[in-house]
Amino acid sequence: MAPRSTKPAPARVLPVIEISGSPLDRGRQYGEAVRPQLHAALGYYEEAFGRSAGLTWDRVAARAGRWLDPVRDYAPDLVEEMRGIADGAGVGLLDVLALNARGEVIYDKSFAEMEAAGQRTEEEPAEGCTSFAAYGEASGDGHVYAGQNWDWRAGVADTVVMIRIVQPPKPTLIMQVEAGQVGRQGANSAGIALNANGLGGRFDDAVGLPQTVVRRSVLDQSNISDALDVLCRTRAHIASNALLTCREGFAIDLETTPAGHGWMYPTDGLLVHGNHYQAGVPAQLAASGYRPMSSDSLVRVPRAEQGLRALRGSTGPEESRTVIRRAMSDHLGHPESLCTHPDPRRPAVEHWTTLVSSLADLTSGDYHVTAGTPCDREYQHLPWNLYDGPYGQD
Repeated sequence: MAPRSTKPAPARVLPVIEISGSPLDRGRQYGEAVRPQLHAALGYYEEAFGRSAGLTWDRVAARAGRWLDPVRDYAPDLVEEMRGIADGAGVGLLDVLALNARGEVIYDKSFAEMEAAGQRTEEEPAEGCTSFAAYGEASGDGHVYAGQNWDWRAGVADTVVMIRIVQPPKPTLIMQVEAGQVGRQGANSAGIALNANGLGGRFDDAVGLPQTVVRRSVLDQSNISDALDVLCRTRAHIASNALLTCREGFAIDLETTPAGHGWMYPTDGLLVHGNHYQAGVPAQLAASGYRPMSSDSLVRVPRAEQGLRALRGSTGPEESRTVIRRAMSDHLGHPESLCTHPDPRRPAVEHWTTLVSSLADLTSGDYHVTAGTPCDREYQHLPWNLYDGPYGQD
């Protein structure tokens, strides 16, 4: 389906930030660079959580302290990085930790128990996203591609930044994140890409790691086996999907839950995942009558597959980017389509949109993003190559 938009969006690019040094130094550089965006994010989530659960941000941040010890035990360097972010942005460590655990806050029922008497917590949709990997038979030009449409709350669009993290001896990372987050989606100088999709919910009361910590730890690895090991050995707080792609021409999708994981491989070099279980419904959910939290995911996935099959005829990277952007601009089911737009029937605080459409060329190292919906925006070619510097492929 052709994009509905007929007018180009106002010219806009995502801020690009580069940080390096010790974890604390990296964090301070990061916090100073995103101070306005981070404060805007705090203001948005304070309004959002107040509306949905009657919670003040102070109460959310205080409760987020439950993740401090687990994160410190697993990745003390990331606690130091978050401490530096807090210092640089002029906020508290628990404010930054809460921003990194905002998905966990949404799906953790213990937060609902903090509501004032008589208030009702609104059901929150799962984090939207449609991820893909394409290589081999699926890639006409022979390149390995990975990317996604990252769909989330429109109110945080101006808080999204692109960040490059130089952290020897670990790989150098490029990620798209909400200001203050230490991880989300991206790729590294070892040629590994991580794209992710929320699945919603948790199965018991155990405290696990926030997704931002898990995802960052995946991208901190220098080979695909170690990246997979992070996903298989860590216990996340909530369920989430991870699609791993590596430049050698391999991809695997893991539907990770606090209880167990399912996995999928590409078909003829193409793999697409959305926000519903595709490898198999976990027993805990099947027993209670599973229904996808994001019903539009059932449309987005096959539409992305259909559009991306055109890559087979591509003769080069420029044509491939055109094909991928066209595929990810599909509007069947608009506004909650593959290319997601705010639904005017909902209040502004509940508006969702495609914040970023990303495309990592793991063969060339080029990284492209759109600052918003791809249907009306061109790709922004980031100023960094994945393989630049001493920690790249050379």
